[in-house]
Amino acid sequence: MKKSILSICIMATLTLTVFSCKDKAKEAETKEAETTAVAEVTSEKYTVNVAESSIQWKGFKPTGSHVGTIDLESGVLTTSNGKIDSGTFLITMSSLKDSEGSAKLEGHLKSADFFEVETYPTAVFEVTGVEESEGKTLLSGNLTMKDTKNNVTFPVSVSDENGTLSLTSETFTIDRSKWNVKFKSKSFFSDLGEKFINDEIELTVSVKATKS
Repeated sequence: MKKSILSICIMATLTLTVFSCKDKAKEAETKEAETTAVAEVTSEKYTVNVAESSIQWKGFKPTGSHVGTIDLESGVLTTSNGKIDSGTFLITMSSLKDSEGSAKLEGHLKSADFFEVETYPTAVFEVTGVEESEGKTLLSGNLTMKDTKNNVTFPVSVSDENGTLSLTSETFTIDRSKWNVKFKSKSFFSDLGEKFINDEIELTVSVKATKS
């Protein structure tokens, strides 16, 4: 009987581990910052509609997860022959919200432990290139957050209907430690035990832009 109970517990643990791994999206390819893309003379310009655009985030720890949103402050995209050739987005870090409305969590995420919003009120994403690979559109850009800039690449879908450009990413993760966000990160501290917070942050980007 004891062996049966032990077997069930082991199987349950393995199942939970497998599903926990599957729950996390693939990490965006991250490398050193690259040269920012420049619009062609004949490119068409689109201005981001911030009211219809957002970034969803999800953070993980051993005991669960938190989800929320961050707003765009402004943004511009340009296209040439129907394809994105440049773009810049400003992200308002003070707009960071927890979906459950926890003022304590929001305050902590905005503090010096995490994103230091008072010192670094804006994050920036600048397009460096777009390519097709294995049937997917891959968007690359320099993400500047806090005092660090890295280039990230992730899959997106893009459509243009009646002068409105829609860009939606697949859900992907970034490793916060690569942007010097250290709080309870195993990348910086080796004595945390189970009191750590995962480095991975899941992001889903949704942008609507109107032809200027």
